[in-house]
Amino acid sequence: MRYKLTAVLMAAAMITPWAAQAEEAHVAPITDYVKANVAPWIKDPAVIDAIKAQNAKTAGLSAADIDALDKAWRAEVDGGDRKMIDEVLGNAASKFLHEKQEASEGVISEIFVMDAKGLNVGQSDVTSDYWQGDEDKFQKSFGAGAEGFFVDEVEKDESTQALQSQASMTIVDESGAPIGAVTIGINLDAL
Repeated sequence: MRYKLTAVLMAAAMITPWAAQAEEAHVAPITDYVKANVAPWIKDPAVIDAIKAQNAKTAGLSAADIDALDKAWRAEVDGGDRKMIDEVLGNAASKFLHEKQEASEGVISEIFVMDAKGLNVGQSDVTSDYWQGDEDKFQKSFGAGAEGFFVDEVEKDESTQALQSQASMTIVDESGAPIGAVTIGINLDAL
């Protein structure tokens, strides 16, 4: 499967008129993988409870508060004190997500869970920013409601040279109400 998908994507890059059609070939296998391998565990209490707890803490944040948090996170990514990053990476949800990434045998390159405002709740690895609320990954999943699901374009990771895409989906609580979202980076070469 992985060789066939990679061949289709490489051919798409060479044949311009059909590139859009061939590039969309990644959507079905990613959707199938996420629904079979991620959807069952994304409902785990480690994830749901962490989102609910953070939603309670962040409910009253203003846009300026969110911008300040995002700016602080980015400063830490750029080499500052890592207090905020370490707090998120050290929480139970992040540990759970890291275990799931490891268990994927290279298919999942990253996982991060967001609250109802698009702020990171937990993640398997450090993200470049703390607020995802202004990005398609959040707006086309959580913003689309309980059934929100979005597969992004294929990109070549500069550090690994692997073809990757991100799938994002809304996370709901036990009543079916949207409470957050998850983004899963998929290594197409390993899929």
